[in-house]
Amino acid sequence: MRAMSEQSRSSTGPGESLQRLAGQPETGSFIGMIVVVAFFMAAGGAAFRGAPGISSVLNMASEVGIIALPVGLLMIAGELDISVGAVVPAASLTVAIISGRYGAPDIVGILCALGVGLLVGFVNGLLVTRTRVPSLILTIGTMFGVMGLTLGLTILIAGSTGVFIVPSPAAEALFGQSIAGMFQVTIVWWAAFILVIYYLLHLSPTGNWIFALGGDRESARNAGIPTQRLTIQLYMLSGFAAAFVGVCQVMTFKSAQVAAGQSFIFNAIMCVVIGGVVLTGGRGSVIGIVFGTITFAVVNQGIFFTGVDPNVGSVIIGALLLIAVLTNDSFRAMALSYAAKKK
Repeated sequence: MRAMSEQSRSSTGPGESLQRLAGQPETGSFIGMIVVVAFFMAAGGAAFRGAPGISSVLNMASEVGIIALPVGLLMIAGELDISVGAVVPAASLTVAIISGRYGAPDIVGILCALGVGLLVGFVNGLLVTRTRVPSLILTIGTMFGVMGLTLGLTILIAGSTGVFIVPSPAAEALFGQSIAGMFQVTIVWWAAFILVIYYLLHLSPTGNWIFALGGDRESARNAGIPTQRLTIQLYMLSGFAAAFVGVCQVMTFKSAQVAAGQSFIFNAIMCVVIGGVVLTGGRGSVIGIVFGTITFAVVNQGIFFTGVDPNVGSVIIGALLLIAVLTNDSFRAMALSYAAKKK
């Protein structure tokens, strides 16, 4: 009996392990990341494998990654936030106008900028929870609203679409400093965001609420989960992260432009999808989002080191997104098939 039991465990063990592995949201994104990194390490030459290439990848990954993390939480909860691309320049210009043009302490400008992000997130969450309009449509509306206000107020106050600032040494060291002349301090902030969001999604009870929200909102509400409050809080976190990146940008480049930040709208979503988050909600992981962000940054920056026409980069990124979605669906179907066979 004992021998038969051991034989049974050994025969089912690999299948169960494969099922668990295929069922992890980050499995497909990890494989994709390894393939992409290996390709560009070989094609990009010594420069890409050295500090210049690594720093360019991490610098880009850190900025888009800070925004992708809370956007990923929203997508796991079954929602979308397109307004992040408008919050980034709004926050940058808030700091530049308050602290640069009017000479207020940098801390005042920074707090006001973060407040702008929280306010936009609160409005998004309030509209999503109080109306039946899809979050995609609502956040597109708030995006254009914030863009219009940012442009109008900037021209009214500064007389142009750009504002310069000379940050204090402390503010620049915290948000705009370069480490070893190449690595931006946002990399450190990205690591901090990863730890906080990982705890929130995978270790705290709130994480179960987020997954339940994306799985079945009505059942989550019936189970006593504060769905409306949680949705508003997730949107406020997304707005805060976008505003934080805006603060880092204005401290790094010492200027703010109305048109900056629009690339974050879809870049963050692509990082999340490449990271294995299901568009319908209820499935995803922080590690997968990090893998997706690194993959996106490697492709985006690796193009410049290979000597290929930069316009081809968009084609590669688009193909990568499609492959990521198909791969994630395949791994999910594999996990479901193993689960069905087990029953």
